[in-house]
Amino acid sequence: MTIKTHLKHFALSLAASLLIAGAVHADTTKAPIRLATTTSTEQSGLLGWLLPQFTKETGYPVQVMAAGTGQSLKMGENGDADLVMTHAPSAEKAFVDAGFGIEPVHLMYNDFVIVGPAKDPASLGKLHDAAKGLQAIKDQGQTFISRGDESGTHIKEKTLWQAADVKPEFAGYKSIGQGMGPTLTMASELGAYTLTDRGTWLAYQSKLELAVLLEGDKRLFNPYQVILVNPKRYPDLNTEGARTLKNWLVSEHGQTLIGDFKVAGQALFVADASGQ
Repeated sequence: MTIKTHLKHFALSLAASLLIAGAVHADTTKAPIRLATTTSTEQSGLLGWLLPQFTKETGYPVQVMAAGTGQSLKMGENGDADLVMTHAPSAEKAFVDAGFGIEPVHLMYNDFVIVGPAKDPASLGKLHDAAKGLQAIKDQGQTFISRGDESGTHIKEKTLWQAADVKPEFAGYKSIGQGMGPTLTMASELGAYTLTDRGTWLAYQSKLELAVLLEGDKRLFNPYQVILVNPKRYPDLNTEGARTLKNWLVSEHGQTLIGDFKVAGQALFVADASGQ
C-alpha cells in the first residue's frame, strides 16, 4: 500500500469518526432511527438544526434518507424506514389507509411559491392564481423546470397543471427527476420558472438569479406530517426510537426549535403540531 493510499484511508477513517462523534453524544448503544423524508427538510438545513439536538437529548442517532415524498413513502411501504416526514396530504392518507403508516401527526407548514427570472417575461407578478401562472408560462413560450420525481412538490405541481387544464407537454417544459436544490439551480442557470417550497427557496435564494413572482394562493399551502411505519407489517422496525423522535418533534420543545430555525433572519417553517 502506498503512502498516498495510507493517507487516503486515514482521512476517510478520520472523517467517519468525526461524523459519528458529531452526531452521537449520548448513548451510542441505542439503535439508529431511519427517517425517510423529503429533500426540502434536508436541503433547507432544518434537519441539520434539529437532529443533533435530538440525538444529544435522547441518545438516538438518526439515519436520514432524503428523497421525494413518493420515494419516502415507498421506503416506508417496503419497511426500509421507521418513520416518514413528508408533505403530500393525499399520498399520506393513502399510505395510512393502506395500513403502511400509523399515528400520523401534523408537524409544521410553509408554502409553495413560483419563482423565475426577475424580468418575469410571463408576467406572473400580476397574478394571484397559481394555475393561471402556469398557464401564462406555457402561453408565453417560457421554460418551466419540474422536479419530476413524485415528490410532494411535484405532486402539487401536477395538481396545478390540472387546475389550469394544461398538459405539461409543451416545448419549454423540462422534467429533470432531481431534488429541489438542483431544480432551483437549473432554473436559475436557464432563466426559467419553477415551483418550490419556501423553505428551500429561502435557504438557496442568495445563490440564485431568481425572484419570487407568485405567492399567496391558498392552493400553495404546504403542510408536513410525521407518520410511523406500521410495526405489524415489519416487526424489526425501531418503533420505540421512531415514536421517541415523533413525540420530540411535536413537543413544545421541538416545536419551538422548528420555529427558531431561520436563514438570513427569516423563519423557514411554521410549527403546527395542533394542525391549525
